[in-house]
Amino acid sequence: MIPAPHLIAAQVANALQEDIGHCDWTAMLITSDTQGSATVIARQSAVLCGQAWFDEVFRQVDSRVKIEWLAQEGERVEADQALCRIHGLARSLLTAERSALNFLQTLSAVASETRRYVDIVSHTSAKIHDTRKTLPGLRLAQKYAVTVGGGQNQRIGLYDGILIKENHILAAGSIAAALQVAVKLAPPDVSIQIEVETIHELEQALHAGAKSVLLDNMNLTDLRAAVALAGNSAVLEASGGVDENTVREIAETGVQRISIGKLTKDVQAVDLSMRFV
Repeated sequence: MIPAPHLIAAQVANALQEDIGHCDWTAMLITSDTQGSATVIARQSAVLCGQAWFDEVFRQVDSRVKIEWLAQEGERVEADQALCRIHGLARSLLTAERSALNFLQTLSAVASETRRYVDIVSHTSAKIHDTRKTLPGLRLAQKYAVTVGGGQNQRIGLYDGILIKENHILAAGSIAAALQVAVKLAPPDVSIQIEVETIHELEQALHAGAKSVLLDNMNLTDLRAAVALAGNSAVLEASGGVDENTVREIAETGVQRISIGKLTKDVQAVDLSMRFV
């Protein structure tokens, strides 16, 4: 789900303050009444994502700027394809250019990377999930981009889900004890998941009533054994060591979910450019 408009506006405002500060000296080289038209072009194939942020940048810089989108959010675009046309005061177009492209190329990169993984495992029932390993200040935007790419969101933050990890288990005393406290603590809208590293730990978690289990860095043999052991009693999520070379075999073990941190933390921006015409 796309973030609320006021959250997008706040992210854009922060980006513009970071870039413009008190003025854009270079744009002042152009007379204040000069009109301009520009086209944004993809320099590589990608899944387009981030139109709302792009539009909001221009709205905040100059609400009179007109944008005509030639491609749709979530659409696969190809190298040299025109994505949108922009018309308005030349100063406004130049001032907004970098921040607008930064959002569009970053979110398109997340959506494109996610789509790549989704396509690889499309012959299985496994779903690709993100993690909390996001760029500071851009979590909601990046998690939205994951969904545009066909992936699904893990918990958004610490506030909407409990993930019981090794240190939580050690502090609580046992897997069973940690789960017991979590069940008592969590309201209905807060998910509960526990992380295990071995089949023995999985057995303990299932015996304690776990309904969602994160299988951390398990090899393929153990993943298959985990699926057989859990049956339909719990949702199993594989995590750790997942890349484009391993995700297919991981999905084929039968796990329902695969979480991949690199979708959002190892972002290589899509190459886009804005050219005056």
